[in-house]
Amino acid sequence: MARGWESKSVEEQIRSARERQSGRPPRLDPEQIEIERQRDSLLLQRTRVLHQLEACTDPRYRKTLASGLEFLETQLLKFGWIRPVLKDC
Repeated sequence: MARGWESKSVEEQIRSARERQSGRPPRLDPEQIEIERQRDSLLLQRTRVLHQLEACTDPRYRKTLASGLEFLETQLLKFGWIRPVLKDC
């Protein structure tokens, strides 16, 4: 009985270790790291512009912000970003 229990425990430990290893993101090369950095930077800029658009009341400035947002989203699309679908409330 004891041997069967031990082997099941060992199997569980091996399975658990494999799951942890498979959950790790793969190592990125320097080029991939730079691409991720640029994409993250664009996403942060997009978030800032969206917040400014929400608070803006000047129509001319809103137009400038909307143009900037469109540019950022065009750049993000080049990195494989998918535009979020907005739901109507």
